[in-house]
Amino acid sequence: MIRETISKIEAKLHHAESLGSETRRELIQLLGTLKTEVTELSKTNAEKARSIAVFAETSANEAISGQKNPELLKLSVQDLSASVDGFEQSHPELVQIVNRICTTLSNLGI
Repeated sequence: MIRETISKIEAKLHHAESLGSETRRELIQLLGTLKTEVTELSKTNAEKARSIAVFAETSANEAISGQKNPELLKLSVQDLSASVDGFEQSHPELVQIVNRICTTLSNLGI
């Protein structure tokens, strides 16, 4: 399910007209790394891994929506960021990737 969710996000990004090509490339690359990290996390904490994937999907959907709502984007990115709280020691790469995704998505709402 997790890999499918992230693959769905990647597909949506490929077709998102609201994204510049550089931003699209960056997000797709980050999602590839996120997929690896979340798959690894799912071996020990499947529920948390699913949660991160779902929050990533929600945030991406808000960021590429044709009718952007800056407040909803802000909230969804905050939820995505909060989903990795407590993993700084055990999964630092996961936290770093999620933070980069959050920053990129937040910048789309400007």
